Amino acid sequence: MDGTHGHSLKGRLLAFLLAAVLLVTLMLAATSYRGALREADAMFDHYLQQTANSLRGAAPLGIAPEAFDSGDGFELYIQIWGPDGVQLYRSARSALPPRAVLGFSDVRVEGSRYRVYSVQNRFQTVQIAQDMDAREARARAMAWRATWPLALMAPLLMLAVAWVIRRSLAPVQRMRRQVASRAADDLSPLETQGLPDEVRPLVQELNLLFGRVQRAFEAQKSFVADAAHELRSPLTALKLQAHALGRAGDEATRDAAVQRLNQGIDRAIALVEQMLVLARQEAQAGQGQAAQPVDLQALVRDGITAVLPQAQARGIDLGLLEGGPVVVQGHPDSLAVLLRNLLDNAIKYSPAQGQVDVGLHQQGGQGGTASLVVEDNGPGIPEAERARVLDRFYRVPDAPARGSGLGLAIVKTIADQHGATLLLGTSERLGGLRVELRFPAAA
Repeated sequence: MDGTHGHSLKGRLLAFLLAAVLLVTLMLAATSYRGALREADAMFDHYLQQTANSLRGAAPLGIAPEAFDSGDGFELYIQIWGPDGVQLYRSARSALPPRAVLGFSDVRVEGSRYRVYSVQNRFQTVQIAQDMDAREARARAMAWRATWPLALMAPLLMLAVAWVIRRSLAPVQRMRRQVASRAADDLSPLETQGLPDEVRPLVQELNLLFGRVQRAFEAQKSFVADAAHELRSPLTALKLQAHALGRAGDEATRDAAVQRLNQGIDRAIALVEQMLVLARQEAQAGQGQAAQPVDLQALVRDGITAVLPQAQARGIDLGLLEGGPVVVQGHPDSLAVLLRNLLDNAIKYSPAQGQVDVGLHQQGGQGGTASLVVEDNGPGIPEAERARVLDRFYRVPDAPARGSGLGLAIVKTIADQHGATLLLGTSERLGGLRVELRFPAAA
């Protein structure tokens, strides 16, 4: 077993709330029952007291005890004594002791319990009593009559709670059915109208997730389509070069064919690498990874070191203009890819013995807006082509170097990922292309 246990939110709510209703009902019933018993006891005591006081004011020999029948289904036992202690009256079947303790008292006679109240004046002493068993039975009956409405209301309240929970969770059940009935490729947003406030944020986050997955699918489909289109020509060229190599008749022709084949393989490898980099950057852009402080100065130094052999092979003067440290919020790996593509393009399109400079600027101190500038003395990009070169696989006609057409597309993707603005222009110092990235101020 995996140690996980499924549970229903509705079932748990029902169980907890119904248990709470039952517990509160029992507590209220018990409190009501005890209160009713106390009230019945006080009522019976008051009845004894009022009856005794009425007998105390009656003529000693002219009383009619039947008139003081309790009417509650049990007898009242009465004894009356004169001022000289002579018993004037005694109820039939009365088992009360021939003495009186003034006020209320409880006595036990021949196994029976009695509640007794005695009162005295100058004419007589009156003692009146009730059988405690009969009295308690009557009190319990009265208490049950006061309690049973609560017992009747408990199941009705439970049904009401169950109905309210079912109605409250109906939008969640509707949402579950909506998701379950969807096609595998349906990533449209879920409807949030009518959902409880506690559930709506979850559905909104699911919609954001659907959006990210949709963009990832679209990027994947676009990548596959671009790969199928762009790899067809290089692979066809490699096949033709391989045939040419097989038909080479002399050593010089064979060496030239081998060189062309190796160049074609290198271009195909570079194209595949660039496509994979672009696909990876597009996927990362849709994941919303948390940014971190990045020291652009250190990043540029590492990037220059990485491409320095390539620059030296063509005699290009590559360097970092003087400037202080520049820190931006971003992703170090992605920014390193961005810089590598800018430097590769600058070196590739600059003439031999040319110049490539990298500049860093930051306004407002640490945390302010920052700029990364790469300039070269190459042919630049005509103004009419500057918008199109950011498209994937687009190459400027009659360009002096043959690239994959993905370098600036990768730079644009990473710039968008960081909220940076990409500007293409003409370098006033060197005369070639000037690429500037303006990073927003750190929040």
